[in-house]
Amino acid sequence: MSNPAYVKEESLKFPGHPPALAEVESAEAAQETGPAAVCPEAGEPLMAVFPALGQRLAEKNGLNGACDLLLNFLRKEYRTIRAAVCLLHKDSGLFIFGRSIGCLSEGEAPGPDCIGPDLTGRVFQTGQPVIIGSSDSEPVFLNQTKTAGGETGQDRTFVGVPIVMGGMVLGSISSEGFFPGKSALARYVETLRLMADLMAPAAKLYLVEKIDKVQWERRVRSLAVELGRLKERYCPIGLVGSSEAIQEVYYLIQKVAARKTTVLFLGEPGVGKETAANALHYYSKTSGPFVTFNCSGLAESQAEGELFGHEKTSFNGAAICKGLLETADGGTVFFDHVDRLPLGVQTKLLRVLQEHCIERVGGSASVKVDIRVIAAADRDLREMVRLGRFLEDLYYRLNVFPITVPPLREREDDVIVLAKHFLARFAEETGQAITGFAPTTAELLKACPWPGNVRELENVIRRAVIMAQGSVISPHDLPLSVSTPEFLKTQKPDSLENRLAGLERQMLTEALRINRGNISAAAKELGLTRRSMSLKMKRLNLIYRDFRTPRLKESGLS
Repeated sequence: MSNPAYVKEESLKFPGHPPALAEVESAEAAQETGPAAVCPEAGEPLMAVFPALGQRLAEKNGLNGACDLLLNFLRKEYRTIRAAVCLLHKDSGLFIFGRSIGCLSEGEAPGPDCIGPDLTGRVFQTGQPVIIGSSDSEPVFLNQTKTAGGETGQDRTFVGVPIVMGGMVLGSISSEGFFPGKSALARYVETLRLMADLMAPAAKLYLVEKIDKVQWERRVRSLAVELGRLKERYCPIGLVGSSEAIQEVYYLIQKVAARKTTVLFLGEPGVGKETAANALHYYSKTSGPFVTFNCSGLAESQAEGELFGHEKTSFNGAAICKGLLETADGGTVFFDHVDRLPLGVQTKLLRVLQEHCIERVGGSASVKVDIRVIAAADRDLREMVRLGRFLEDLYYRLNVFPITVPPLREREDDVIVLAKHFLARFAEETGQAITGFAPTTAELLKACPWPGNVRELENVIRRAVIMAQGSVISPHDLPLSVSTPEFLKTQKPDSLENRLAGLERQMLTEALRINRGNISAAAKELGLTRRSMSLKMKRLNLIYRDFRTPRLKESGLS
């Protein structure tokens, strides 16, 4: 047989009846398979097939050839009506491999359905040989003993033996035929058991290579995808960039990540301090959770209850309620805006850092906690210590390893990288086919001082995606504060010349925006000639196409 082995997933429940049999022998051959057929004595045929079977099994991918050799031997020497070899992947309950004779598609057994699915299932479930004859009044077998011509075979016998290795059922050899007596049937069963023992190692190897290895590789790929998602979550785009300033932040995070040292992130609002804290937690490889606590806008009692929890009679008679610090045990707690934490809570937090234990509100017992503390502040903590608004001891406890996250204006080379990331994300969310930024738009983004830093840039791109009508983001899709920057980047940003240039650019940009790139209309609105307007646009690197909608572009207006 040269038909390849196939992979077919079937339920282990063996439902239904087997399909009608195909013609497997001529009329004359079918008559020879009657009760007069005689099983050969164990001897030369059996001794001859074993070496050949072993040789096939030793070959690479030789399981197909070995099964075909075995099945043909059973047909020739034992006049077997039909037979099949099936392998089972027990963890998934699926039939993986099948070879057959006398079934619908000879050479390929459709799972266990070729020969008595319920009987084959019994072999797998018991791990023992199953022998049932037509005269045994077995309903399962009687319903499945039709000859190729549709007549009932009166003396047929089903024989199934398991392929077992290491106590695990790997598959079965099932067959159906006629046997003249109990001794012949016993020899036949013993032959199948010997064949099954010989095939067991090859069957085990096949399942490992074809199934377990494939599932393992699939699992590895799945974990790689999940790891990528985690990296995107815990090391988001706010820290992406090639500028020297952000590279220094990368370096410091990697140096301190493996230790439980307290880290203090400093920087202006919106620079990505929480993003940096997420990245630090991710790279630390701790198995615990990452919990964020925003210290701003909370009364002392509220902040204390949320952080430390409370016991009965403390809050309306409620039972013990764990606080955020207990919930984060084994992980990381990020105190955002720690400079706004009430003084009374600062004292308790200092004890946590010193003794690694807490006391719930209303309780007296100390509870040990194993947490790493990361804090962030956008105000000068030293000045707050001087003014008496922040505990000096707590400041020194938090300031063990300070990292300053640079503002976006010091990361000019990273602005477009960040903008492209936000563009891709928001375009995907809204289902818009936006591919990039117009050249003028990119220049405007780089020229903006970004007082709100990365957070402001993210919001600007979100709005631009909503406003965009073409495949690229044009200047008129940006808010006025960005498309008309307060000053151009020169060595003297506060000079009169620069302020006049900024005002001129602002007026030209607004006129082009209102008139959707129509140079003539914009020039008329500003009291200029079309030629003068064009010269000014060229000097300021303004392109009328960047201010047009798709509808206006198609109309040919200029």
